[in-house]
Amino acid sequence: MEFTYDSALALLREYNAEPFHLRHAMTVAAVMGRFADALGYGQERDFWTVVGLLHDIDFERYPDEHCTKCREILRAHGASERLVHAVACHGYGLCSELQPEHEMEKVLYAVDELTGLIGAAARMRPSGSIQDMELKSLKKKFKTPSFAAGCSREVIAGGASMLGWDLDRLLSDTLEHMKPDEAAINAAMAALEA
Repeated sequence: MEFTYDSALALLREYNAEPFHLRHAMTVAAVMGRFADALGYGQERDFWTVVGLLHDIDFERYPDEHCTKCREILRAHGASERLVHAVACHGYGLCSELQPEHEMEKVLYAVDELTGLIGAAARMRPSGSIQDMELKSLKKKFKTPSFAAGCSREVIAGGASMLGWDLDRLLSDTLEHMKPDEAAINAAMAALEA
């Protein structure tokens, strides 16, 4: 069975209730869809988006089994092995022995932590938004270890390297891919919290 965005979101919400986790999942999903288009995988955009949406499905309820429990959950709901691998390998070297292989898996590995860092940087801005954020400002936050300390710079840099990109490209592309969907994600979150 292949998940649609709506069926993946419904499954995500069975295991996640925290607004922070839901917003992160929607953000990563949107960024993954935009990277699919940008990198020539437009025909797989829906799959990339669903992988982004479900990547942390087990984190809220099973934090000690992150990237392991997801395999059981997804298989129980008829997910393809391709989807299971893509979700489970984003924690490579941290909580998963599965290595990202496909370009999509490497993108997920790289942008997962980075979207969190960008979101934290946006909350510190007077606008509270990423719309007016520039690469220079993001790089400054990236180079400040105490800022959003939970976002691993090592993983972000490792993801860029895995993709064969320089760090500036990853930072810039991820920031630009987050901007178009910010308002829609805010609206979706408002609807969920209503």
